[in-house]
Amino acid sequence: MPDNRPSADGKRVLADLNALRAIGAYKTGVHKPTFSEPHKQSLEWLAQKLPDAGLAATIDGIGNVFGTSAKPGPRLLAGSHLESQNYAGWLDGPLGVVYALEAARVLNADPSLHGAVEVAAWCDEEGHFGSFLGSRSYVGQVTEAEIDAARNRTSGQSMRDALSDMGLAGRARITVEPSRHVGYLEAHIEQGDTLESGRLAIGVVTSIVGIWQYQINFVGEQNHAGTTRMVARKDAGLALAKFCVAIDERFPATCGPRTVWTTGRVTLDPGAPSIIPGAAQMLFQIRDDNPVVIARLEELLRTMADEVNAKGPCTVTVEKLRTGAPAMMNSGFQDAIEAASKAFAGGRSLRMPSGAGHDAQMLATVMPAGMLFVPSIGGVSHHWTENTADADIITGADAFVDACRRILGG
Repeated sequence: MPDNRPSADGKRVLADLNALRAIGAYKTGVHKPTFSEPHKQSLEWLAQKLPDAGLAATIDGIGNVFGTSAKPGPRLLAGSHLESQNYAGWLDGPLGVVYALEAARVLNADPSLHGAVEVAAWCDEEGHFGSFLGSRSYVGQVTEAEIDAARNRTSGQSMRDALSDMGLAGRARITVEPSRHVGYLEAHIEQGDTLESGRLAIGVVTSIVGIWQYQINFVGEQNHAGTTRMVARKDAGLALAKFCVAIDERFPATCGPRTVWTTGRVTLDPGAPSIIPGAAQMLFQIRDDNPVVIARLEELLRTMADEVNAKGPCTVTVEKLRTGAPAMMNSGFQDAIEAASKAFAGGRSLRMPSGAGHDAQMLATVMPAGMLFVPSIGGVSHHWTENTADADIITGADAFVDACRRILGG
């Protein structure tokens, strides 16, 4: 431990995480969708804990929780989110909130440190009502009209009704105060197996991927499945299947070393086994931290569509639904995390991009930002079997607190 300064209390960190795990418990994970009763209880749990770290607690009008400090000196904002995917893991989100809380408890009470850690729990990072609504609201990217239009993707409940049920209707949304913070630091489970397979303890995140999403529509001709000869068919479902295969065959020659792509929901119209589908639709997503690579792949996708249209028998259109710019993590913050890893994890760290989206990419638009990863057992996440070894959680907490100290120390 550097200079014998106070470090994280591992037992306290584990106790906090398990307390949150007990709220909305599902098998070995949790079911804690945004604005559900378990999510509400988790927000209240955090608000009650913040004063122990010398922080005043506030829940704003979109469900973000903030812990603010009156201690003089620079302030570092730290946090993550408390809701979960449906029937999912217990660490995705809460780990970063508890690490931030622990850093505030340790550092804000340290008279030798000039400055303080402030805590944030961002609402709806998991996208039950929209895309990063809590952190985007904080950086000024969410309009009242967007909140009016937001609906729960599972139940269809309006966000306005959900906010009312939470007792937050009419409450002001808190937005970033320029120059209040020296930056933002977030911790998260890796959600992959790179650290575990390399027997590493800490991931130093270099960038967070952008996410581009498309809807690809195929139009053929609906007809009788028993009487229409194969040579005469215009099967939109078959055209979709061939297009999927062609993507996997042609993208590797154009993509980057970390590019990933995924076909999501596929629908056939009408989707009956006795009817040739006259229309088909697929959702398609590309992730990379290099916009140039994405631009090349999008151009290839549209070229492939043009080739299908020229050849027939079906037509295809590519519609862009979402553009998510990647975010680069601050180099100084990366250095602080790496130095903390040398102090507390024997230097078993790796600089690596994040293949998943995180609130840190929103905060990076308004202030320096950084991210620290800890290993995920088996690389599993977004599932109730998600887990990280207690020893890795404690090591990560020590490194996170030390990284916060280094950042506040300049």
